[in-house]
Amino acid sequence: MTEMVSSESSLEALAGLWREAWTSAEREAFAACCAARVRYEDPVADEPLEGLDALAEHAARYRDAFPDLRIEPSGQPVMEGRFGCVPWRLAGTHNGAFAGIPASGRFVVLQGIHYLELADGRVRRARGFFDLYDAAVQLGLLPARGSLAEAALMLVRGFGLRAPRSD
Repeated sequence: MTEMVSSESSLEALAGLWREAWTSAEREAFAACCAARVRYEDPVADEPLEGLDALAEHAARYRDAFPDLRIEPSGQPVMEGRFGCVPWRLAGTHNGAFAGIPASGRFVVLQGIHYLELADGRVRRARGFFDLYDAAVQLGLLPARGSLAEAALMLVRGFGLRAPRSD
């Protein structure tokens, strides 16, 4: 894809290459859809990543932790000028350590979105967004939303209501 992505159908094709790169064991897969100095951020990246190798290594960590990793489209990509949003659904079994969390053997399904900045028909910058709390609940690390355990956790963290002090 060497010409400028100029339509949502072109963005959809680029998004397909992007998803394939995340699930491919081929380190060169990101070269098909990204600029050589691509920049990338997501909630589990320790710092912004730069370059195809850094992005490929980050994707490999996902695949190592979730060997049956699948990333599927979860909606229509949207494009405005040189920016695009690509919604996705990630599914896989957590069978390897990831982001400091030992393997749990649990099956995880996450909804997320990649916000892409495009240049010359390729991804120049990407930011991934997904719900870390939901991921932690599915991995058994945090209590389910709406549960008594969640209410207790929020209270301990200072997010609960407190009675006024009568000093």
